Amino acid sequence: MLILSRKESERIYLGDDVVLTIVRIHGDKVRIGVEAPSDIRILRRELDDQTIEASRFPEGLRVSSSDETKRTGRGLSERRRAA
Repeated sequence: MLILSRKESERIYLGDDVVLTIVRIHGDKVRIGVEAPSDIRILRRELDDQTIEASRFPEGLRVSSSDETKRTGRGLSERRRAA
């Protein structure tokens, strides 16, 4: 992992097409501007996790542990141990 220190208004170039600009530093938060071609997908990690989760368990197929307990009488952890 490359770790860089930057001040406000300084830039980081990723390849030929992507530019990160430090827009503002305030306390423990940093605002970053991203300039990239429209065909490059840019997501915050938490949104990427939600996308992955949604693709693994499409709407209507998600089962919460309480639903599983009602259906089988056993929680998910009990079911995993039994498998």
